[in-house]
Amino acid sequence: MRVVSLVPSLTEAIAVTAPGLLVGVTDWCSRPPALDARRIGGTKNPDVAAVLGLRPDLVIANEEENREADLTALREAGAQVLVTEVRGLGQAFRELERVLVTGCCLARPRWLDEAEEAWAAVEPLARLRAVVPVWRRPWMVLGRDTFAGDLLHRLGVVNVYAGHAQRYPRIPLDELRASGAQAVVLPDEPYRFTADDGPEAFPGLPAALVDGRYLTWYGPSLVKAPQALSTALRAVLGAAGRAG
Repeated sequence: MRVVSLVPSLTEAIAVTAPGLLVGVTDWCSRPPALDARRIGGTKNPDVAAVLGLRPDLVIANEEENREADLTALREAGAQVLVTEVRGLGQAFRELERVLVTGCCLARPRWLDEAEEAWAAVEPLARLRAVVPVWRRPWMVLGRDTFAGDLLHRLGVVNVYAGHAQRYPRIPLDELRASGAQAVVLPDEPYRFTADDGPEAFPGLPAALVDGRYLTWYGPSLVKAPQALSTALRAVLGAAGRAG
């Protein structure tokens, strides 16, 4: 098969499972590092003509990552487009199997079994009430119904804005500071929060700096994600308890 992936997480999942299957990927598809495939633009602005020029048997997309206008243009030109929806861990596992087994006609990979086993063995930490920014200027946080929020919930994090009407609400910084959170969780993507960029905005709150790939990517990274995220959260749990 010839496959084009418009989703970085799924690009990695396909490339690790069947090297050589991908003929086109986005500029944001950074893994695996030595991926050999044509770059066809961004997730939000793919070059539709370039995608079609690769004569793909299947285009892999995601309802949140990609724009419906681009997917419609691909379909109208005759491309077969498989659109995924991932709002939680269970759905991620189902969609990964649909992409790899049903869509790409591959055998179910061992890493997918290992990821399910790793998450089934998770023991949540003590409840940690936190805010989870994903952007600044303006400040945006995880709200309801998100994949990253579900992962954190399984690890014992109580997202202050999990009940918000929006999935990624814009919240003023002074409101975030007054939210009653015990800690702030800062991933390094989509906004690259670092020790010098993010924690200073929340004086008095311990900050858990986490690898955004482990928090937001659904693919082979799910195997190591429970341990990596738990380690980062455990580092601030004691400080949060003393502060609370």
